[in-house]
Amino acid sequence: MAIGEWQVEREERRTWIDFLKDEDLVFAKRFLLASGSLKALAQAYGVTYPTIRLRLDRLIQKINLVEDERIDSEFERLARVQYAEGKIDLDTLKLLLNAHRKELEKRHENPAVR
Repeated sequence: MAIGEWQVEREERRTWIDFLKDEDLVFAKRFLLASGSLKALAQAYGVTYPTIRLRLDRLIQKINLVEDERIDSEFERLARVQYAEGKIDLDTLKLLLNAHRKELEKRHENPAVR
């Protein structure tokens, strides 16, 4: 496979790493360089252990969400990532997903409706 072909193929398939922000990647790198020590990472960031634990838990949740093969809607995946990042609350996530599902049902019932 040529480099150009690999790039096209990769662009068509978004992976979990494509959903990570630069700050997530920096955090993951620092975590690896700290040999997975949350205590050492907390010291490096100058925060408490529970703060680092929460950050790691959110990153894990985000990766699990984007890797969840049961989610086939890009909208749902992105909404769930926003929730995992703490940008929207659970009530807002539920509201958005419910409205999205209703819209999909309408389109399924009447394909002419866009």
